[in-house]
Amino acid sequence: MIVLKTPEEIARIRLSGRVVHEALQAMQKAIVPGVSTTQDLENAAIEVLTRHGATSPFLGYKPSGHPPYPAWTCVSVNDELVHGVPGRRVLQDGDIVSCDVGCLLNGYYGDSAWTFAVGSISAEAERLMRVTREALLRGIEQARPGNRVGDIGSAIERYVRKAGFSVVREMVGHGVGKALHEEPQVPNFGRPGTGVLLQEGMTLAIEPMVNAGGREIRTLADGWTIATADGSLSAHFEHTIAITDKGPVILTQGS
Repeated sequence: MIVLKTPEEIARIRLSGRVVHEALQAMQKAIVPGVSTTQDLENAAIEVLTRHGATSPFLGYKPSGHPPYPAWTCVSVNDELVHGVPGRRVLQDGDIVSCDVGCLLNGYYGDSAWTFAVGSISAEAERLMRVTREALLRGIEQARPGNRVGDIGSAIERYVRKAGFSVVREMVGHGVGKALHEEPQVPNFGRPGTGVLLQEGMTLAIEPMVNAGGREIRTLADGWTIATADGSLSAHFEHTIAITDKGPVILTQGS
């Protein structure tokens, strides 16, 4: 069931989104090539969330077939596209690192992810990040009353494929609000004019995951981390947005 949000509820999701945005900024500031571990980035986010009285919906999350997720955030490096478990890995100059943060504050969730450069990165890594970020914005632009979910996915996939990259199909965006994962699912591919009708009051997490190589993925031995099957780089950008009569409004950019 799709839950339409009131303006007051959207304002509460925006408050959670501000905390998520601040946590992501703190994670970026914690990056020191050759020094910082993925756990250091996790710790930076934990400090922000706890200071605001928020909790992480990721910690202990246990979908069917998975062990409980053991961390507050997801930190995925290079060929890891999502669900990377923070730990002792040291970030090196030239890496790219995707940070995914969820927040539960006063009964409402925010969800966002961003991929950051570690020191000086290759031109191809920079282009992958730029294309993925722009694909997110093109998907968001389609999140308007009267459009359909397929319009979002189609805009993302068309832009990514034109750039010579591939969209991951198994991992999708989703509704978000009083639950971290609500209906509808929001794939990063699709056909225009198909899928669920978009309505004012819907709140969605749109999150393209884009691979420099093929779209195939694999799960690592920890049971959580998802990586590219061919070892190519992957980038991940995500915003929580609200659909309004004036168009899409981003709730996780700190404003």
